[in-house]
Amino acid sequence: MGKAVGIDLGTTYSAISILNESGNAEILANRDGERTTPSVVYFQDDGSVLIGTMAKRSAAVAPLDVVDFVKRQMGNPHWRFDAANGRQFSPEEVSALILKRLKEDAELYLGDGAVTDAVITVPAYFDDARRRATRDAGRIAGLNVLRVLNEPTAAALAYGAEARKDGTLLVFDLGGGTFDVTVMTITKDVYDVKATDGLHELGGKDWDDRLMAWLNQQFQNEGGPDLTETFESEADLREKAEAAKRTLSQAPSTKVILSGGGVTKSLTVSREQFESLTVDLLNQARDLTISLIEETGLGWAGIDHVLLAGGSIKMPMVARMLEEISGRPPLRASNSDELVALGAGIQAAIEAPAAGTPQPRVIVRDVTSQGLGVAVLADDGSGRLINSIVVPRNTKIPAKGSDAFVTSVEGQTELHVQVTQGDDEDLAFVKEIGDQRLTIPPYPKGAPVRVEFAYDIDQMVSIAVYDLTTDSLLGSFEVDNTANLSDEDIRAASVHNNDTEVG
Repeated sequence: MGKAVGIDLGTTYSAISILNESGNAEILANRDGERTTPSVVYFQDDGSVLIGTMAKRSAAVAPLDVVDFVKRQMGNPHWRFDAANGRQFSPEEVSALILKRLKEDAELYLGDGAVTDAVITVPAYFDDARRRATRDAGRIAGLNVLRVLNEPTAAALAYGAEARKDGTLLVFDLGGGTFDVTVMTITKDVYDVKATDGLHELGGKDWDDRLMAWLNQQFQNEGGPDLTETFESEADLREKAEAAKRTLSQAPSTKVILSGGGVTKSLTVSREQFESLTVDLLNQARDLTISLIEETGLGWAGIDHVLLAGGSIKMPMVARMLEEISGRPPLRASNSDELVALGAGIQAAIEAPAAGTPQPRVIVRDVTSQGLGVAVLADDGSGRLINSIVVPRNTKIPAKGSDAFVTSVEGQTELHVQVTQGDDEDLAFVKEIGDQRLTIPPYPKGAPVRVEFAYDIDQMVSIAVYDLTTDSLLGSFEVDNTANLSDEDIRAASVHNNDTEVG
């Protein structure tokens, strides 16, 4: 039998874990001896790829052949990377190469069989298209994806397994590219998520971008050229900005040496300057956290523990902000950037118990991250379409929800079911994730129909539509999100992935 692993497929770094024979989640080091692998892919001229630290180091010398931050493109049907050999890669295919590297590294580390199954984590606020894209990336990499698990839930699983503390927990998860905040209760190994919120484009990369822009401006003020004018100098600037950010988490100031156009300058940046440059980014996370606490009705008095997760929480401004708004210092694990992967390993053991390994006695009850609904005519006679939510955000999953509607014209013979994901009434601020046209008898205007949603444990969506006049099923369908690859695309990508050598 193959082994089941947990994978944190991160924006900037990824990690893989397994439940060992002692019943503890364990990070599996990659072939370079590292506990995390940079989520960076370097496409070489011969068709092979480098992934990880060597790919990250190649960004400054071959920036046009290197892909990073691909997680932010998951579910984007328009994004493609043009490799040097002329082939185009979708976000799913690039992510699949990272997953293939993690899979091979795990098999090398374990040394006793194939890794076949995986739980892969995603930001809690990922929508249907991004979740499906993540699952598809796993399929392309040759993995049976057991579960797509929310990252804050995974972090809480790892924390609970080690701390053994019951109570109400707020998980503040700030990674390299995404932010989630989740409130849950832990009671005797039952993890019951109450509410979640987040931003899929807020993370350490945004802090890096701000520091890059500031350093570049200071360099130009000192007589240097614009370092963003060439791909090579911009990649070098990014690398130095990221290194400076990491140093400022430990020291009050640091020096950055920049060169370009025959000019070399040593620039000093202080932690205070860095925090001033990025305070609005932190405030976005702060405001969402406060809003979620208000939404749950618990207040800070109802929160027993505040847990930090994700690599970007190492910036001192994060813990300081959380202590200010919560009135207590947050919990910071020594391996905060590994918590999500460790929790995924625990969930993998739950989904696919291995012989000889203690099975965790854990129950996870998660919630929907975004509302589900349909587009309907507003009842004000304006003829405009609005979003009618059928399954509200933060509903327990797996979930079902239904609502009744009526036909809008006399003798109407077709229903156009437009499925939406999002929480706003205005269709401009939600996402259409699927649609279906169903034939109905030519009833008088106002004939009733019922739309029923089912939301599974991975937050995938299926819909059934009923004719309430005859009490019969008009049709049912799963959301076939046009933002995602087709089954034929996935099969073709899987063949190519299998033939691609990764290093």
